[in-house]
Amino acid sequence: MKKWLFWGLVAFAIALLGTPWLLANPHTVSVKLIAFNDFHGNLEPANLSFVLPNQERVPAGGVEYLATHIKQLRAKNPNHLVVSAGDAIGATPLLSALFHDEPTIEALNELQLDLNAVGNHEFDQGVKELLRLIKGGCHPQDGCRGGDRYRGAKFQYLAANVIDQTTGKPILPAYSVKTFGGIKIAFIGMTLQGTPRLVSPKGIVGLTFANEAETVNALIPELRRQGIKAIVVLLHEGGLPKGHLNQCDGISGAITNIVPRTDPEVDLFITGHTHQAYNCVIDGRVVTSASAFGRVLTEIDLTLDRRTQDIQSIKAHNLVVTHNVPKAREMTTLIAKYKAIADPLANRVIGEITTDFTRQASPAGELPLGSIIADAQLFATQAPDKGSAVIAFMNLGGIRAELTYKATATEGDGKVTYGEAFAVQPFGNTLVTMTLTGAQIKQLLEQQFDNPVPGQNRILQVSSGFSYSWSPTAPVGNRVREMRLNGQPVIASHNYRVTVNSFMAEGGDNFGVLKEGKERLVGVTDIAALEAYFKERSPIAPSPSPRISKIP
Repeated sequence: MKKWLFWGLVAFAIALLGTPWLLANPHTVSVKLIAFNDFHGNLEPANLSFVLPNQERVPAGGVEYLATHIKQLRAKNPNHLVVSAGDAIGATPLLSALFHDEPTIEALNELQLDLNAVGNHEFDQGVKELLRLIKGGCHPQDGCRGGDRYRGAKFQYLAANVIDQTTGKPILPAYSVKTFGGIKIAFIGMTLQGTPRLVSPKGIVGLTFANEAETVNALIPELRRQGIKAIVVLLHEGGLPKGHLNQCDGISGAITNIVPRTDPEVDLFITGHTHQAYNCVIDGRVVTSASAFGRVLTEIDLTLDRRTQDIQSIKAHNLVVTHNVPKAREMTTLIAKYKAIADPLANRVIGEITTDFTRQASPAGELPLGSIIADAQLFATQAPDKGSAVIAFMNLGGIRAELTYKATATEGDGKVTYGEAFAVQPFGNTLVTMTLTGAQIKQLLEQQFDNPVPGQNRILQVSSGFSYSWSPTAPVGNRVREMRLNGQPVIASHNYRVTVNSFMAEGGDNFGVLKEGKERLVGVTDIAALEAYFKERSPIAPSPSPRISKIP
């Protein structure tokens, strides 16, 4: 073929296709990663919003909009992957939780998610249920509530550091290798080593959660033998920054210790767990996180070098999943299918509130919403035949949403629906009433401060009649003071009947002393207790006086 004809055809093809990637440097390959984390089954936008760098709060999230944003990013580059850093399921709103999170998996299939690292919430219902959600099949007790057979995940789950103690191997693939333009990229996926402190112990029997950095480093020689030099880690662990979504000001937390301890061969960390949005460089490596609930996406452009077979450059940018794009029709259809079944339950009014009940804590760590939940659990278990409880404690991590005064416009201001209450406590825990000594109650409260992440105290919410104070400057193990029950000091040697949820009762959130509780009585579910309390006491107003105080 004559040269002029060849180049003429090339020019014609470029003009016809109008595709910028055809003009790329022949020595490099461009790849786009589209990342999110901590989706938690937030299929509907509901009351989700995000604060922009200019402090404007805008509606954000919802899978109908998320899908459209992802499609638009995909269109920029035919070399692309959609990846998630864990907690895609678990702690989900009623629309997903009622169907055991099958709607969320189906939505992620429609999104064409490629890879998802396991997070701690993937283990909320135990490893067997996780494997069912991955492989497909109806729920063993409830069947397929959606009306047809559930077919499982089309994307790949990764769990490099979740080890079966019998086989010594990961329960799911440790990594996935993708090839673009002849260059291989390895994606290692894992959850935080501290997962056992955050999930019910009975659901992870026989599993070991290995150290994050050590797990990565042990895989590097194996990847090198395959000629792989480009390495990305999808890690469900993160940090706590102070800046906006594309900054990294003053970041702290576990990720700042993990990244420097990993082999320099790792180029990029896509992280999660802390529900923060950041765009960082830590120890010379790019580290990103995309907030939570599908409100933010991270667009990451990789330039791969054909000569070195490695990543030459990385550009990352966090963008808000705004509502100024069309809804994805396939997601609207999916949501409508499940809402037709769920709405009669979700829209049932159970009570009223007099004001917003947020998750904004006092300086001492007390939440008005946490007080309501603790009061509801005490109310459900204080009768002699229900447990004779005198105190109830609620963990902060179990409070997943807020109750807003104007959330249910269809029912009028202040009305609270079952769906809204469920969003606050979506785990389906039962209440457990047990006998603890006063000394064990103090030990329980001291364990609030036994946290490996600085500044992340897990202040327990307490029921009416119980109060205490704590000092941030006192040594760990001796911070709690002045425990009182109905105005009287709590005596170390006396027995008290205490109610907690089943997650805490098994030592969840690292409250190990609760495993020592005696004379256990299992009661109703936490959501049933909250519903009964609303029906009995509505309208609910904030507690007039603090129950927890912070002293120097």
